[in-house]
Amino acid sequence: MVEQPRKRSRRGRTPTVAGRTSRPRQAEVAQLAGVSQATVSLVLSDKAQASAISDETRQRVLDAARSLGYAPDPAARRLAAARNNLLGVFSFTATFPTDVQHSYYPFLVGVEREAAARGYDLVLFTGSSSGGAGAAGPEALNRVRLADGCLFLGRHVPLAELKRMVADGFPVVHLGRREELEGLSWVGADYVSASSEVVRHLASLGHRRVVLIREEDDAPASTDRQRGFLEGLEAVGLAGGPQAVFRCADPQRDITPEVLGRWLAEGVTAFVAEETDTGAAWRALRTAVDEAGLTCPDDLSLALLGSPPPDLVEGPQPTGFDIPRHELGAAAVRLLAALVVDEQAEEPLVTCVFRPGATTGRPPERR
Repeated sequence: MVEQPRKRSRRGRTPTVAGRTSRPRQAEVAQLAGVSQATVSLVLSDKAQASAISDETRQRVLDAARSLGYAPDPAARRLAAARNNLLGVFSFTATFPTDVQHSYYPFLVGVEREAAARGYDLVLFTGSSSGGAGAAGPEALNRVRLADGCLFLGRHVPLAELKRMVADGFPVVHLGRREELEGLSWVGADYVSASSEVVRHLASLGHRRVVLIREEDDAPASTDRQRGFLEGLEAVGLAGGPQAVFRCADPQRDITPEVLGRWLAEGVTAFVAEETDTGAAWRALRTAVDEAGLTCPDDLSLALLGSPPPDLVEGPQPTGFDIPRHELGAAAVRLLAALVVDEQAEEPLVTCVFRPGATTGRPPERR
């Protein structure tokens, strides 16, 4: 009897071990276990990041791999193990920030010092060299693989590309919270506690109506600041909710002297702006105050959740907090270096330092 040729399995089905002629892939293990390929990569490579995966999920992955006869590709393992003491740094900006007044520059100082202390050289990549924040396609960020691992900076990043790198087991650290991508390691500042402290300071001066002005995006740094702001209001018994947060797509257009006047007429006595790469919210708020002929803190109080952009450092120092950028850069390198050698590592949130400043005072009606 002539054996009939075996039919190929339909797309979406996982072939049995007995019926296959090729090495099982991680994607098939992920499908059988009901998890992402990134999770499979972390469990099977026993990376340090896998400690965050539950025992139940880990066991499902191991059982699926065993049932499929999965074994890591030895050639890929040898390639992954090869190191040349180079760490990559990728900035999602059009030009790599080397201006000493740029908000990213202090991060890079901390990165360079810690890398040198650990015997690593740095390879700098820019948005213009590899596609930047607008990168698309499977090859967009491949150049960073020249290094043993890569540190990424930026509010908006191509998560699909980072997900692919994590799934491949390439050491990646993001400077700034990125919990939305499973398996991605990150270091960050405690913006929640710092923002809450600024609100408590305003309340201690007697302010009862405070508004947060932020840009219209969902960057983790922005959502953390808003969360801390609202938690601060709740802690001191002040009204929060939607009326306490003003989101604007174009702060320069949306924050006008007229809008500011309406808020003041409604009893708002203090305004808080978030720090971003552009400083748009703080810039628009200061412009509106000046054009309205108001003075700070005589007519109203202003606070900034972070530091002002370089072109607005003149004048009274704003109340707010300072981000320990040197320390964050160093923490990112420590974590990345640990991932490169496959060691267990953890970096806690870095504490921001409250800055009293000179832009807040008691509300006008209480003077």
